[in-house]
Amino acid sequence: MLSIRKLKKSYGGQTLFEDADLQVNYGERVALVGPNGAGKSTIFRIILGEEEADKGEVDRDEYTLVGFLPQESEDVGDYTVIEIATGRAGMLAELEDTLKKLEDAGTVDVPQYYEAQGKFDALNDPKVEAKAKEMLRGLGYSHDDFDRPAKEMSGGWIMRAHLARLLVIEPDLLMLDEPTNHLDLMSLLWFQNYLKNYSGAILMISHDREFMDELVESVHDIEHGKLVHYTGNYSDFIEQRQAAYEQKNNAYKNQQKQIKELQEFANKFRSVSSKASQAQSKLKEIERMDKIEKPIAPKKPFRFQIPDPPRGGQKAIELIDIDFAYGKHKVYEGLNLTIERGERTVLVGPNGSGKSTLLKLLAGELEPQKGERKAGHNAKIGYFSQHRAATLNPNNTVVSEVLEAAPTLREDEARGILGSFMFRKEEVYKMTKVLSGGEKSRLNLVKFLVDPPNILLMDEPTTHLDILTVESLIIALENYQGTLVFISHDVHFIKKLATDVIHVANGEAKRFHGDWDYFIEKSGAGDERAALTAE
Repeated sequence: MLSIRKLKKSYGGQTLFEDADLQVNYGERVALVGPNGAGKSTIFRIILGEEEADKGEVDRDEYTLVGFLPQESEDVGDYTVIEIATGRAGMLAELEDTLKKLEDAGTVDVPQYYEAQGKFDALNDPKVEAKAKEMLRGLGYSHDDFDRPAKEMSGGWIMRAHLARLLVIEPDLLMLDEPTNHLDLMSLLWFQNYLKNYSGAILMISHDREFMDELVESVHDIEHGKLVHYTGNYSDFIEQRQAAYEQKNNAYKNQQKQIKELQEFANKFRSVSSKASQAQSKLKEIERMDKIEKPIAPKKPFRFQIPDPPRGGQKAIELIDIDFAYGKHKVYEGLNLTIERGERTVLVGPNGSGKSTLLKLLAGELEPQKGERKAGHNAKIGYFSQHRAATLNPNNTVVSEVLEAAPTLREDEARGILGSFMFRKEEVYKMTKVLSGGEKSRLNLVKFLVDPPNILLMDEPTTHLDILTVESLIIALENYQGTLVFISHDVHFIKKLATDVIHVANGEAKRFHGDWDYFIEKSGAGDERAALTAE
């Protein structure tokens, strides 16, 4: 279906990859992984013909239909959600463009126009629309959203409409670049289950290790300019990569030891007439060796110590007899909750159950209609939402924003931390006003870590982070001396950090005094990800 051979691509003298080979067969599920900036999206663009390789070949079966979901959405004009999901939006644009060209040429009655019109009519088939609505519902849309202009919605919701369009088309090869970035947990689970039964092949770039573990059968890792193939899911790949490195490193060490022994013998006896021929023989043996290059260890997460925050009281935050509603919709009635100092608590529950609302009540971002919120002694509360762009100074650079948050930090230390959160080299001198939404989210995360509150409230902190950066964040938060309450659909992140679980459903917040495994056992949930949304 798809074959890449001996691919090479360089930018400004820096080689991203060389002699890269990749094969995707019909029905296969393949992940393309590697650190940020390694060239994953570049390979996608080369496959799609949007970019030229320096060397190598890309062969695709002539009749293979390819569907591609990029990370960022294109302009949607005045089209509705259903027009995007059915593909009519694209055909409307093509039809309008064709008509304009033909009118400019002074003719309309030509086969070119009727071909475009025929495609558009085919997409008006009621079966196509019914399937598009099914995909949209699975991805979280309500019936009332179908006829809304897409431009009224956020970028994440627009991406879901484009994803629905791809699922309606059912391409032979589905290429997905970070498909889970814009999905909440319920739509992610639906999408994951849908792909398990998808008949076509899938080539994906993803930072979601659970998603890859559930779906992929092989992994191609861009490693030090090479594309290395591994069989199995993402967890299998991690084990195999480490085992391969250790095997190569042991072979290198053994050869170096042998070379050293041979060289020492030659040095000791080359001037002794009776041993000179043996010494020369040892030197020739070294020359004949097929030298093993010292292997480069797989990249490890960046480690940094979060400064100790000021010590707070034993009761970090209390909610007492809280009532909260959005208009007539009651979310909580008589809610009581105490967060103790030092706890690392994850909030789980069905989509729309009130997890983010609870976090905002704890943060003081929302005022309850009844009841009281009490912050503990010496409480310094930090609320990390996914929409904190307004807190950045638009006239600051990335690095100056961090240095203002932590004046005792040296610039080289700030740059090191920023590098681990995907701000590379000269990117640290970009103005914050030109950053993307994901970049602003990551920068705010860094600001929290360099000047931490003693109560940290975080809503989906791993969004827009690659796998290595998520590991860096886990390491930092494991050593954090404050109180942490967070929402996440990243099971790996939860298992590493949570010491307590609060299950939010039906206006109640039920506490489980134990880690994620304890919650799985006590809740009776068989599947870890399904447990996140259990009623």
